[in-house]
Amino acid sequence: MALLVCLVRWGLGLFFLLTGAVKLSDHISAQVHRKMRSQFVQFAEVFPLNELGYRPEPEQYLTVVGWIEVVAGLLLAFGPQLLQEISNFVLTVIMIGAIYTLLALKEPLAMCTPATVCLGLLLLLNIRGRGWKVKPKFQ
Repeated sequence: MALLVCLVRWGLGLFFLLTGAVKLSDHISAQVHRKMRSQFVQFAEVFPLNELGYRPEPEQYLTVVGWIEVVAGLLLAFGPQLLQEISNFVLTVIMIGAIYTLLALKEPLAMCTPATVCLGLLLLLNIRGRGWKVKPKFQ
């Protein structure tokens, strides 16, 4: 079971590293980077803090999310235990924000699938990664 948890952690970490890198640079995939840039214009319109008067610039929003995903992905995959837990929390917040954004834009539910799967795996890592064990019924 420990090997499976490590594989999921490494896989998720590298996945977030790649998705963050695509947000930051057009060298990996110019077409995907252009699409991300256009999507973040829409994402900025439904940013949760808009209600409080803060609306991020789409380009800065894309850059900040990209760097967070790169750093947190690296730490999730290869960092020490404490930094893995912190990066797990940060990525969980990012995924909740992604799901909120897609629902606020009234995107089809299928568009929420990748973020929902990632959120589920992050939560699984949060539970299983701590060495959670079932207590015997009688002690």
